Amino acid sequence: MLYKIRVILNTDEEKNVFRDIQIRGNQTLWNLHQGIRSAFNFKTEEMASFYYCDETWEQQGEIPLEDMTDDHSGETMSDIYIKQALPELNSRLLYVYDFMDMWSFYIEAIEIKEKAPASIHYPLTIFRFGTVPLKSPKADFKSNPIKDEFHNELGEDIDYEVDEDISTLDPDLDIDDVSDFDGDSF
Repeated sequence: MLYKIRVILNTDEEKNVFRDIQIRGNQTLWNLHQGIRSAFNFKTEEMASFYYCDETWEQQGEIPLEDMTDDHSGETMSDIYIKQALPELNSRLLYVYDFMDMWSFYIEAIEIKEKAPASIHYPLTIFRFGTVPLKSPKADFKSNPIKDEFHNELGEDIDYEVDEDISTLDPDLDIDDVSDFDGDSF
């Protein structure tokens, strides 16, 4: 099977920047990752992830470049075939390259053919539209809400109480009254 995949740069501007990439169904997401790097002229090797998503582009599960689990049991881009990740026409993924700059892309299968020419090396960029900016666009990339001890799942501050009876057993560090703490004692 031969896939034509549209890779659209997520920008906050009205400029469209996209690439169409052909890739075989039995190649992996790692191969697509390399094809996207080439199509958008990314010279450095940075961390990246694909994300499953639904028809409204809502993020589902992550497929990272490297397995970050403690027991090394997680799936990576090298484990997932294109035909699995994009099983039918109009299947979608999200892709993030370089977590410092957050280049984010919408991925969609726009054509699937039964046969691929054997003599062509894939992935292959077959169409380029728009100029890639020098810096990553500051587009809003939705991710799953993170919950921690200071914020709820909406990112709002949580009121919490300080237990004034806790002691470090070091008189220089302990304070008798939290309201006396000026923040400059360290």
